[in-house]
Amino acid sequence: MATTPAQLTPQEAIIYLMVTASASDGSINAVELRTIGRVVRSFPLFSNEDEQTLVQIAERAGEMMGSDGGLRKVMDACAAALPEHLGETAYAAVVDVVTADESLNLEEIRMLELIRDALGVSDEGAAAIEHAARARHMTLEVPA
Repeated sequence: MATTPAQLTPQEAIIYLMVTASASDGSINAVELRTIGRVVRSFPLFSNEDEQTLVQIAERAGEMMGSDGGLRKVMDACAAALPEHLGETAYAAVVDVVTADESLNLEEIRMLELIRDALGVSDEGAAAIEHAARARHMTLEVPA
């Protein structure tokens, strides 16, 4: 049975968004999967969540995405499930996932825009979150 918007918890909504953004380029790579797991382990919002259910939630997100009008259903369900004060938290989780592999393609950039709009994250808030994510993912190598 497909998940309806009323059934999503805020935690599930953030996982749905991370999975959706990660899959926006056609696949979810190992680095992105590890980052989703790290977010679930490290964000205080997930402190009472069972990490073992992550796969089940991700599968339900994939099912919703694969349904007719899936992207719109995911965006609507997640926006409905997330209180306004968690919009930037959700966006930060998504940005962490899509920037984890140190590359950002057009599909991922477009997905970030859609998520930012669906959650009502301001341009200033989004810029600050994106800047912080770049800083977190820096390595000793000097960027070209």
